Amino acid sequence: MARLKILYATSECFPYAKAGGLGDVAGALPVALAERGHDVRVVMPRYATTKKFDATPLAGSLGIPFGPMTAWARILRANLGEDRGVQAPVYFIEHDRLYDRGGIYNDSHGDFGDNLERFAMLSRGAIELCRYLGFEPDVIHVHDWPTCLLPVYLDTVEAWTPIARAATVLTIHNMGYQGWFPRADFPKSGMPWDSGAVSSLEMHGQLNLLKAGIMHSTMVSTVSPRYAAEIQTKDGGEGLDGLLRARGNDVVGVLNGIDESTWNPEVDRHIAANYSAHDLGGKAECKAALQRELGLEQNPHVPLLGVVSRLVGQKGIDVVADALGRLLELGTQIVILGSGDSHLESQFQALSHQSRSFRAWIGMNEGLAHRIEAGSDLFLMPSRYEPCGLNQMYSQRYGTLPVVRAVGGLDDTVENGETGFKFDDLTADALVATVAWAVEIYRHDPHRFHSMRVRSMQKQMGWSTAAKQYDALYRLAIRRRRG
Repeated sequence: MARLKILYATSECFPYAKAGGLGDVAGALPVALAERGHDVRVVMPRYATTKKFDATPLAGSLGIPFGPMTAWARILRANLGEDRGVQAPVYFIEHDRLYDRGGIYNDSHGDFGDNLERFAMLSRGAIELCRYLGFEPDVIHVHDWPTCLLPVYLDTVEAWTPIARAATVLTIHNMGYQGWFPRADFPKSGMPWDSGAVSSLEMHGQLNLLKAGIMHSTMVSTVSPRYAAEIQTKDGGEGLDGLLRARGNDVVGVLNGIDESTWNPEVDRHIAANYSAHDLGGKAECKAALQRELGLEQNPHVPLLGVVSRLVGQKGIDVVADALGRLLELGTQIVILGSGDSHLESQFQALSHQSRSFRAWIGMNEGLAHRIEAGSDLFLMPSRYEPCGLNQMYSQRYGTLPVVRAVGGLDDTVENGETGFKFDDLTADALVATVAWAVEIYRHDPHRFHSMRVRSMQKQMGWSTAAKQYDALYRLAIRRRRG
């Protein structure tokens, strides 16, 4: 098939800047697409966190029009695919007034008040970057509300320019974040009031960037097939379900993959011992090392439960908190890594000091996250909703059987009683009952538990499958845009 020219516009990209799953996707999918032979370019802001990475400045400056004004930015280039032997260049838009901050979207005081301007500049700057590079993409892939203005620009102020031929694919990673702003802030988008964009942006007297992106993108994808169906319902659509239903077969679900060069127990440098589906001996060493590291009793027979998560309601961590006492009464050890709700943080820290079987690490620690995946026997993910989820796939890759609520990507990626355990009701009772089932198998049917581990580790969960599906989606979007 013909090689495609793909522009990937994103507010996050691992390892340069990451706040959640979007960063992982943006760091892996472009490389997988480049490995299929496509010309993939990534564009993102030059945050303060990105400045510790080497990048080469390009000549001159990039002028980015904002209504009657022009903002000027410096462009720097790095290569996302260097360690994989492919070219997947990343272009950083450097404009310190807007981007030289410690956070991506917010800091300890809350969301940045100029986020509309910051991400409007990213969207418009991505278009100007194409002109600067002489790059005419076949498809532009945008992600969540921060880059939703890009397809709006193509249909309005850029409508008669060559770049407007590009198809656009919007991937929704989480419907809970839509980019709401006061209607009075519309001029910060850089578009005139008569551009026709304000009507597609407006919702309930405010601006909703995700709504506009859904309306103007050629195709809309989500990060799992089940989530694509859930967001078209009243319960899952966060007020945009009617608009998504109206798009009909323009809305599809493509399941995320995982970066198996990073999340692979055979080569992982963060863990005490490497192991594989053919030789699980190292997993017992990882469990013992994790117990020692966190001051838990070093006992190979105690089922160890892991949690690596944002400590927020979406992830169902309040349900974990409600169930903790009963989970520990099952004779388990529990380890939690994450940050979020201050009440949950305090509750977990207090119990961590009181219990001999529970430990909480508040904050994020990449190495410890790997060690929890490798050293745990079971992994808890009782999410209220989960567009895709990555940790349940990391867990399976490490032979740590996930216990998940059957929603979104969790339902798509875990086979109940085969590669993990699933439940439906978001209650402490349901979580405890399912963990009790898993613990019963762990203790009394070790052969089955071992077989489930091996089966989960042998699953194909890398990005090559997702890249192939996005390849087909891009070609469909191009036909629809040009047709």
